[in-house]
Amino acid sequence: MACTLHPDDIKSVKGQGFLLNKGTNCFNARIVAPCGKITAEQAAVLSKAAELYGSGEICFTSRLDIEMPGIPFEKIPEFQEYIGKAGLYTGGTGPKVRPIVSCKGTTCHFGLHDTFDLAQKMHDRFYLGYHHITLPHKFKIAVGGCPNNCVKPDTNDLAVIGQRVPQVDLEKCKGCKVCQIEVNCPMKAAHVKDGKIAIDPAVCNRCGRCIGKCPFHVFDEGKDAYLVRIGGRWGKTVERGTPLTQLIVGQENVLNLVEKAILLFKEQGVAGERFNDTIKRLGFENVEKMLLGDELLQRKDQILGK
Repeated sequence: MACTLHPDDIKSVKGQGFLLNKGTNCFNARIVAPCGKITAEQAAVLSKAAELYGSGEICFTSRLDIEMPGIPFEKIPEFQEYIGKAGLYTGGTGPKVRPIVSCKGTTCHFGLHDTFDLAQKMHDRFYLGYHHITLPHKFKIAVGGCPNNCVKPDTNDLAVIGQRVPQVDLEKCKGCKVCQIEVNCPMKAAHVKDGKIAIDPAVCNRCGRCIGKCPFHVFDEGKDAYLVRIGGRWGKTVERGTPLTQLIVGQENVLNLVEKAILLFKEQGVAGERFNDTIKRLGFENVEKMLLGDELLQRKDQILGK
């Protein structure tokens, strides 16, 4: 069967999260799963919707959203209304802030911060709050709970990664012949040198696994922070985002920095280029200076044309 729909009809629903199934008059409905999770009630509604409107199958995207294939063009409004009763909605396409991806750091043994909480705040503030804002290209954000990088955050336009910086009390260090910190450091960044423990900052990834491991209380404390990487990309070209030169402390500071990155992309980006290209064109140092300052937020209304 060949597609008989008019191109304008296909285009009209793409922005709502409906992607054409090639060779048919049916669509994949892209359903947003905020932070990569839904409730049991929502899962039951999706299961029934797949039977009523789709092919009976449910698929998952690489960014932890849901796709339901086989939705006929004429059934799209009815389908949206049906899943909407469970608080579900379609979207996640176009040159906009895309749905936020989060790892399971909230419940993970290695998680250093509440990833679901931070990602939900980003979803509300940037995916929903900026949904009417057109950007030069798509803008992808990921939240990782620790340096294990399970959700591959550094291949996103902006990545936020949990960190725990050890606060070392060297006065208590005994210079043990078999140092528990040195033995257990997964990065091999800790070494006893000249009778005292030393950490190589170029090797330490601030995973926090050394905290509380010293029997003499040298590593009892850790400072919670976030590493932010900008300019990652995944697709035809793959690049890892570049880390900012300073860690960010506190959720509100992270949220403000993310908003400044979106505003910078909105103002300085050229239509069709990714954030990575914008950074290269402006220079990383210049971009970082703008992100760490307050001027972009002060001009928010101007940048957004309000």
